Amino acid sequence: MDLDVLNMFVIAGGTLALPILAFVASFLLWPSALIKIYYWYWRRALGMQVKYAHSGDYQFCYSYRGRPSHRPSILMLHGFSAHKDMWLSVVKFLPKNLHLICVDMPGHEGTTRSSLDDYSICGQVKRIHQFVECISLNRKPFHLLGTSMGGNVAGVYAALYPAEVCSLSLICPAGLPHFTENKFIKQLKELKEKKWIDQIPLIPSTPEEMADMLKLCSYVRFKVPHQILQGLVDVRIPHNDFYRKLFLEITEEKSQTCLYDNMSKIKAATQIIWGKQDQVLDVSGADILAKSILDAQVHILENCGHSIVVERPRKTAKLILDFLTTVQNAENNKKLA
Repeated sequence: MDLDVLNMFVIAGGTLALPILAFVASFLLWPSALIKIYYWYWRRALGMQVKYAHSGDYQFCYSYRGRPSHRPSILMLHGFSAHKDMWLSVVKFLPKNLHLICVDMPGHEGTTRSSLDDYSICGQVKRIHQFVECISLNRKPFHLLGTSMGGNVAGVYAALYPAEVCSLSLICPAGLPHFTENKFIKQLKELKEKKWIDQIPLIPSTPEEMADMLKLCSYVRFKVPHQILQGLVDVRIPHNDFYRKLFLEITEEKSQTCLYDNMSKIKAATQIIWGKQDQVLDVSGADILAKSILDAQVHILENCGHSIVVERPRKTAKLILDFLTTVQNAENNKKLA
């Protein structure tokens, strides 16, 4: 074989081998880095751009797509110990002409974390209102969407700032009394009594604990490789002390039933989505909300747990879009009447 041709094959082989080796090395040695790259790539693929907003010395980190239009903007609030990118699976199924904003909740990811900050639900509501004013999102009413802890914040926000929220979607929100105590709630009570805050199931420190958390939060059993579990843990461990502090604050009495205490003040058109097999927050919470919020739409998803956004992203997106269309049609009918 000609030496030049041989050299060409060697160079080509080396060119192909390097990225493959880099990927394998990242997977085996630095799975957390691979996870960060994955989110970065997914954001770019979906057209989501990351931006920062500042209010004094406080920084908010958020991603967005689209621009404000005649249709309401959508602000998405994630759950406990998550981040703005948890919404990407739903964003994938939403039209690109919608104006979407996914913000890191106070203390999470790129948003300021301070030991002096108030991380109670009311404290978080004030911070989100600060963010809304900072980016002038409240120039006209917007659609507010929240899940779990973010659902608690979203519901209270809609109650306290009714002029800013035209419609509301609550996905298995926290903030309701536990009239039906499941295994998880009983476990939390025992941990509180014994003050074993290092054993909170939603704050894993090992790949095995991460696997247990995924089983707790999801009805669908995802087969996650051990290296990915390790990566997920590695990303979270530096923040676990903060998560413990936050968890204790949002489970204190003033925050634990914050949505329940304010739900009668919610005037916006409201949609409630809950997984029937939710092991974290019992599905009976949907009835509690529906009885207090006038004309609330309730959707109970079969074979679905607490992580609705991950388990059923296409269905979640469809329900939200259908709900927005219904609300818009109702508004148009009022104008014509």
